[in-house]
Amino acid sequence: MIKILNPTQAQQTILRRVMPGDEDIPASVLDRIEQTFGERIQPQEAVARILRDIRTRGDSALRSWTGKLDGKSPVSFRVPGAALRAALDSISAEERSALERSAARIESFYKKQPLTSWITHEMGGVLGQLIRPIQRVGLYIPGGTAALPSSVLMSAVPAKVTGVKEIVLAAPPQRGTGEIAPIILAAAALVGVDEVYAMGGAQAIAALAYGTESIRPVDKIFGPGNLFVTLAKKQVFGVVGIDGLAGPTETVVIADEFANPSWVAADLLAQAEHDVLASAILLTPSKRLAEAVQVEVARQVETLPRAEIVAQSLKDRSGIVLTADLDEAVQLSNAYGPEHLCLAVRDAWAWTEKVNSAGGIFVGEYSFEVLGDYVAGPSHVMPTSGTARFASPLNVWDFVHIISLIGLNSATGRELSKPAAIIARAEGLEAHARSADRRLDPNAS
Repeated sequence: MIKILNPTQAQQTILRRVMPGDEDIPASVLDRIEQTFGERIQPQEAVARILRDIRTRGDSALRSWTGKLDGKSPVSFRVPGAALRAALDSISAEERSALERSAARIESFYKKQPLTSWITHEMGGVLGQLIRPIQRVGLYIPGGTAALPSSVLMSAVPAKVTGVKEIVLAAPPQRGTGEIAPIILAAAALVGVDEVYAMGGAQAIAALAYGTESIRPVDKIFGPGNLFVTLAKKQVFGVVGIDGLAGPTETVVIADEFANPSWVAADLLAQAEHDVLASAILLTPSKRLAEAVQVEVARQVETLPRAEIVAQSLKDRSGIVLTADLDEAVQLSNAYGPEHLCLAVRDAWAWTEKVNSAGGIFVGEYSFEVLGDYVAGPSHVMPTSGTARFASPLNVWDFVHIISLIGLNSATGRELSKPAAIIARAEGLEAHARSADRRLDPNAS
């Protein structure tokens, strides 16, 4: 049963933020760490040991940790191209058509996002910026409780549009088999991923960041994962770039008395089935709708295959919040900064003007969040854990870097040397000042 709360109760519970990596660690996780390491250490230390080992011993350590943590280490971490093509051939025509439709819409969306190098001659020479794609990126595709080919498309297609030269994908092998789920391989083949490796967890992040004898390191790592993946990304940042630190997925639905309670309930359940840590939250001023949604959730959850996961998510991380009005609902949402914000209200477009913190806004009941997960167009990789207050969904700018271009003419170089020298001496940097002085007087000793 999904609970109904007032705003104060919600802010103390389901709307309270905890940053990725700072969550209370369940005893079961600590027990597993103790079984693996022989002592009860914190996840941060466990991850640090895995990273150090792989950085030092390369493939040997990667193979050892994969065997320990995934049950079996593959014969070869790299999946051969023939296996990718075979996986693509093995899926149904219906599945392939759906993946192709999704990839086409993602590509069309990101081709409209501007990436522009520019040059100006108006400041005494040539100044500008050069946009260059990152050369080699690593995409981490989590395995967890479900295989997610959509995450392959939502990450690889924007990278392709941007012009990234080498796209490397890592996904955990299915426990006990040493092989990646075929639907993941099919999606990778469909969009032309260059290299695929059967490895997961912190050990995969280590291999992507540091490289091993058989895996060249990447320049930036993308993709969400469990606690250990998140901690690993945090610890390798600086050696490589990272896209961000992903927390559990989350959806906020703002609905009024005109919303369809069956649809709202279905949308909340779709979010809750991701993970026991997922958050599915309804903000509404309508008590009638709140009670109707509560009934619908209880009815619909009974026939869901992942009902156990859903029940845990609804109990711990989800709820219905009765607000004074829609304005208060939007204020609570802005403070929370949800990954997904669904507006199931009359005149939904008007309310978008009041939203300033969200990874994505889903406007109206036919723009439901599940379409964003798969086929709408924008990547479903969006900021979580409240980072939507300052961060953005995955986009082409994440796959490029900017190089500043400075080519001043001699007159401007001399003209700017005096103020440069003045600032340098104000900072106590005499060698800087003298470098500028020499342009003012080329004959200075």
